[in-house]
Amino acid sequence: MTPAMPNAFERLLSRVVPVRAGEGTIVALMFAKAFTLLFAYYLIKPVRESLILTEGSAELRSYAVAFQALILIGLIPIYTAVFRRIFPHYYLVAIITAFLAFNLPVFVLFGQAGYSIGLEFFIWLGIFNVLIVAQFWAFAADLFSVESGQRLFVLIALGTSLGAWAGAVASKLMFATLGPYGLMLLTMVLLLLTIPVIPLARKSVPEASRAPSQPPHLDEVRGFWGGLRLVLSDPYLRLIAVFIVLLNCINSTGEYLLARIVKQQADALLAAGTIEAVGPWIGAFYGDYYAWVNLLGIVIQLFLVARIFKHLGVGGALLIIPVVSAAVYGLLIFVPVFAVVRAAKILENSLNYSLQNTARHTLILPCDEEAKYAGKTTIDTLFWRLGDLIQAGVVYAGFQWLSASPAQFAMMNLGLSLIWLAVAFNIGGRYRQLTAAT
Repeated sequence: MTPAMPNAFERLLSRVVPVRAGEGTIVALMFAKAFTLLFAYYLIKPVRESLILTEGSAELRSYAVAFQALILIGLIPIYTAVFRRIFPHYYLVAIITAFLAFNLPVFVLFGQAGYSIGLEFFIWLGIFNVLIVAQFWAFAADLFSVESGQRLFVLIALGTSLGAWAGAVASKLMFATLGPYGLMLLTMVLLLLTIPVIPLARKSVPEASRAPSQPPHLDEVRGFWGGLRLVLSDPYLRLIAVFIVLLNCINSTGEYLLARIVKQQADALLAAGTIEAVGPWIGAFYGDYYAWVNLLGIVIQLFLVARIFKHLGVGGALLIIPVVSAAVYGLLIFVPVFAVVRAAKILENSLNYSLQNTARHTLILPCDEEAKYAGKTTIDTLFWRLGDLIQAGVVYAGFQWLSASPAQFAMMNLGLSLIWLAVAFNIGGRYRQLTAAT
């Protein structure tokens, strides 16, 4: 029998990565879901920054990140308990999405009633981000084989980059007209629209591209802390967890540096009479900042990621971000000024949101279903926010006790980046062993 030939759409996609006959539909569905989720998140991300920095300070913002980690410590056992009772496990994606969507009208209700919600919304959105993204990529890894996932994740991740950029641009344009509460309600609608994609995606994966079916191993996630036990007992997952802690500790400290300098810049402009209020300027700045981050991320995702994967492999791709991070913070040690910090963070985050995200989500492809859902969710929530918790402690100690300057925080990040590089090197070796075995 003559093999099926790719259609016109699949041939177009093959200009970025090889797409085989029948894979176009699933790529389009997962791309659309990724786009919508990230569009929704970035639509309300500047709302978070505006609320927290007008009601508090850059230091409060950093400490709020630590509260997210503490809350996730309690959420992970709940997730594990639900995971053990819901089968097929991909039903969790729809349940969590719906639950988070219906949280947003609650914030609108309290905000319009005059309550201060900046701190609470900041914490909630951080939890929302890691949960919704972890579930999406766990679901994606559950759909595809290692070989097809390594190819198609590049295109699917392009959807996250485009969605993030479009959401940031839309937020900047719509912030003044809809206000924070209108953006929250629009986000709720967008999240609910992604739920019907889940069963359609399951039906659309060609048999040759599908992940091999495996019997459940629920004994691996038994007990109250089953997901955490699974991660700590597996050397490969344990390395990924350490990688995530370092990634987020470094990035969150960089975000603190940016927020600190943005607040100083806004106060200076207000004192000079250049602006009338701090809040709208900060909201507009972050909308523009996220737009540039994600636009550059799109370019990297579209033109570089597939080529890096092809020539360096997933393990080699993991090494690039720690190297760039070390270079960025090495530069900020000497020139920690507003324009340089802004440009450096745009470069760092654009690489994180494109190349780094694609590579780290690909790492879970050779694992079993329990690792893809319970293990990955534990890593991308608890360990992700553990990095924030460490960072908040560092910021508190540096700001309150040591009166550390931005250059000193940058010096600390430089040291952590070198440790991060060594961890990435070890993960790459283990990934190659696992993919060879599968």
